[in-house]
Amino acid sequence: MEIVCGREDLVFGVRTASHALGGRSSMPILGGIRFRSVEGGVELGATDLERAIQCQVPAKVQGEGTFVCPGQVLAQLVTRLPEADEVKLEEVDGKVRLRCGEATFDLLTLPADEFPELARPSRDPLCRMPLPALLRAISQTAFAALRASETTRLALTGVDLVFRDGAVKLAATNGYRLAIKRVPVEGLPEGYEASFLVDAQILGDLHRVLSAVEAEEVQVYEEEGQLHFAAGPVLFSTRLIQEQFPDFERVIPRDNEIGLFLPREAFLETLRRMEITATEESGAVTLKASAGETAVEVSSASKEKGEGHERVRLSKPPGKDIEIAFKAEYLIDALRRMDSDQVALWLSAPERAGLIEPAGDIAPGDEGFIYVCMPVRLI
Repeated sequence: MEIVCGREDLVFGVRTASHALGGRSSMPILGGIRFRSVEGGVELGATDLERAIQCQVPAKVQGEGTFVCPGQVLAQLVTRLPEADEVKLEEVDGKVRLRCGEATFDLLTLPADEFPELARPSRDPLCRMPLPALLRAISQTAFAALRASETTRLALTGVDLVFRDGAVKLAATNGYRLAIKRVPVEGLPEGYEASFLVDAQILGDLHRVLSAVEAEEVQVYEEEGQLHFAAGPVLFSTRLIQEQFPDFERVIPRDNEIGLFLPREAFLETLRRMEITATEESGAVTLKASAGETAVEVSSASKEKGEGHERVRLSKPPGKDIEIAFKAEYLIDALRRMDSDQVALWLSAPERAGLIEPAGDIAPGDEGFIYVCMPVRLI
């Protein structure tokens, strides 16, 4: 098989597929990128058995066949190729000869017959949604999950995708905070309801992959314990976590009487400053607001660093007094992923969870986003 394709097309295909390389796997074949001839070009594929990526790039292909190149070598090489319009790849004596401009490389290959079969959806899509909306939903939720190295509870390493009532709701939690984003979708069957738990780090890879794709929408497929996301020339597949996600709807506070309406950027910068003098153990900052006053005092203190105090103006005074502490990092993580000029922090008591949501003129990217955060106990 001989492949002639644009240099930038090859770079895009290799970079995209490399997000699914197996790394230090006991199966060397999982470290390879498979090239396969398809109608109109060539398909690059890779998998670590938890996720798989298939990416088609336009190319002139002579003959049919498949070969597998070491992925890490190829990924390093394509970004350093000399400037040229085209790249030629050709199987020669059990190797792949890559030519670009005046450079020629003979790359070793891996056994193509050992490469795992990559699944493709055989049914109609479950639904479709704007690609920017999916990317925004991932960025506003996946950060709240735990990494696998931090817990033995697999459910807390995932993002729950709940399809219901013409929308998908993404939710992630580490047990102390909860990020939720609702995105309207098209094509979801009437009355359909299902949830799928996907590893948050894999969704992060999906975000990175699809951010480089020029497409308006993404189609979502569900099949045999996997979810498939198709956008433009890319098909991204992931296995599901077979664990029960917590019933997150039950922990959303519904009766918060105290609303602090804050300028998001000013509040965010204050928290970043107060985090510096917070204790290492808790990272706690204290918020103190009084009924009738149009400012909230944000403070932190530690024996090792000292203390800090700063007032942030409120757009209207709260109805009751409140003094409550939160881990600064948790509030910062949510606020920096929002665009709205104003946010509302809803509270009820020092020992009960607070809820953050966009307020005022809500930025389009913040619609459907809420964030729940447990307080730090005041001593």
